[in-house]
Amino acid sequence: MRNYARFYVLLNRLPTTGDREELKAQLVSQFTGGRTESLREMTDREYDALCDELQRQDANRRARDIYRVELRRRRSTALHLMQKLGIDTTDWKRVDAYCLHPRLAGKEFQRLTVDELEALSIKLRIILRKETDKNNNSKLLN
Repeated sequence: MRNYARFYVLLNRLPTTGDREELKAQLVSQFTGGRTESLREMTDREYDALCDELQRQDANRRARDIYRVELRRRRSTALHLMQKLGIDTTDWKRVDAYCLHPRLAGKEFQRLTVDELEALSIKLRIILRKETDKNNNSKLLN
């Protein structure tokens, strides 16, 4: 007797807009070579292969979701720092023109990866710090 909990947990994690029973039947049919649409009629090897594939897809989807969240967070940080530098971040042409400078990123903002955004943020913080130091020194001289 087989416990189908693993399969149903993974099936419920799949993004779908249609009928889950229909999706289940399609998956079972695919992994049995069209022999059956019933989980009970699957061999142990077919069932394990199906669950392993669903688990792999779920892990990939979760990794992509985590990357998207991190990308969004890094973009937000970089845009906030640009605002502090007086760049109009509502104008994407200005943002891209700023990022295209070879000493900053050398790429359009939307094409920057998570690591490139982190490097950009570091450079923007350095620029901000230099401007702050410059303004503080000029106030001391006056």
